[in-house]
Amino acid sequence: MNATLKAEEQNQLQLVEREDVDAEEDLFEAIDKLINQGINAGDVKKLQDAGIYTCNGLMMHTRKSLTGIKGLSEAKVEKICEAAEKIVNFGYITGSDALLKRKSVIKITTGSQALDELLGGGIETGAITEAFGEFRCGKTQLAHTLCVSTQLPTNMRGGNGKVAFIDTEGTFRPDRIVPIAERFGMDAGAVLDNIIYARAYTYEHQYNLLLGLAAKMSEEPFKLLIVDSIIALFRVDFTGRGELADRQQKLGQMLSRLIKIAEEFNVAVYLTNQVIADPGGGVFISDPKKPAGGHVLAHAVTIRLMFRKGKGEQRVCKVFDAPNLPEAEAISLTLPY
Repeated sequence: MNATLKAEEQNQLQLVEREDVDAEEDLFEAIDKLINQGINAGDVKKLQDAGIYTCNGLMMHTRKSLTGIKGLSEAKVEKICEAAEKIVNFGYITGSDALLKRKSVIKITTGSQALDELLGGGIETGAITEAFGEFRCGKTQLAHTLCVSTQLPTNMRGGNGKVAFIDTEGTFRPDRIVPIAERFGMDAGAVLDNIIYARAYTYEHQYNLLLGLAAKMSEEPFKLLIVDSIIALFRVDFTGRGELADRQQKLGQMLSRLIKIAEEFNVAVYLTNQVIADPGGGVFISDPKKPAGGHVLAHAVTIRLMFRKGKGEQRVCKVFDAPNLPEAEAISLTLPY
């Protein structure tokens, strides 16, 4: 009896994996397909060296940035773009087609029923979710939980995919993954093997790590990218008002790259963000704070969540901004340790 149940479970998991693979094939077109359109294999290799592994990703670059790749002239770039346009449709689609495309979005459980209900099912793929708040309010803990829940099968409200974790503050703890994996009934060793981790020390290093992800995501089924935190290195590497404009420009470029990764590979991007004091917050607010990063970050992210401490181990999450969720709805949750 047990053997039959196990066999059924394995078949079910294999079926889920096969369905995901079929769906992934429709999401992006490999850059190698340009060779069939008459593009030189050497030029395709140059695109891959620059971190462009799909035709979809190629169409997200300007011709100016493509001509900046060593060995690609304006004439070559024009020919490459024309070939890519034949493979990928980047024009108008109907609202019905857009709705159909939204069906590929996966909601990944956060491990907290209350938080899942607030988010309409969980963290969305193809979008950027930002969690901001002061220290010790649950942002990184949620990141660790998502590292595990993303690997659950889709029929168990997971993403059935791997996780990439970029750590800018030294907060990733693999030993924390073990009890979380056990809570979900998963093998801790296998879960850790499906997480790729990198520690970033400068904002340039952080950006280069993002460029290197395209190669991995085009070959393996990733479903979550975590950056903890997005702003920390920018606050260190750029100081004073004199460098603020340059900082915001570089931050905008990094966020643009994250949006492209989310949409190109249908992965969920989860960012943690710090807060800054807001002296103009008003006399009636006892401890006014606002998220760091300014308007550049505010406009780039899809869903913004505000975390704050509640009583004891409780944390309060509030939807600060979202295109498809009710705003200013607050809940209390106990973090799943």
